[in-house]
Amino acid sequence: MKKQIVQSILIALFGLFIFNSCGNKSDNTPPPKTKTQLLTQANWKFKSATIGGADATGQVQACQRDNVLTFLSNGNGSGDEGATKCNAGDPQTYTFTWNFASGETVIHTSSPLFTNGSTDFTLVSLTEAELVVQMLYTPPVGPAATVVITFIH
Repeated sequence: MKKQIVQSILIALFGLFIFNSCGNKSDNTPPPKTKTQLLTQANWKFKSATIGGADATGQVQACQRDNVLTFLSNGNGSGDEGATKCNAGDPQTYTFTWNFASGETVIHTSSPLFTNGSTDFTLVSLTEAELVVQMLYTPPVGPAATVVITFIH
């Protein structure tokens, strides 16, 4: 009789173990967003720029600081000139294409997004709220410089 009780308890415990291990485990933690999802979730606005660690925000033309960039998940993008334009004859909006390159460490655009800027932006960081890239800036006169640009939503 004792053996039968012990056996019944062991079978019940084994069944409980199996039931719990096969049960629906609800982990409410969503998977992390991909770089494409982070880049394309909202518009990006210029926040700041640095060259060699020094603030260079004031060196970026006001007509470019108010631009808004939009990256779409299909590889298209657009820019809006904002309230001020660098050239009054420029259209208010423009389009470009983009893609990730080098294992999603570089954003390549079909045209420069900044005057005298590169079409390749090395990704420094990308979060829900901030995009930090570096690009090569080649002024009409003087040496090229690497500029780190921060965008926010």
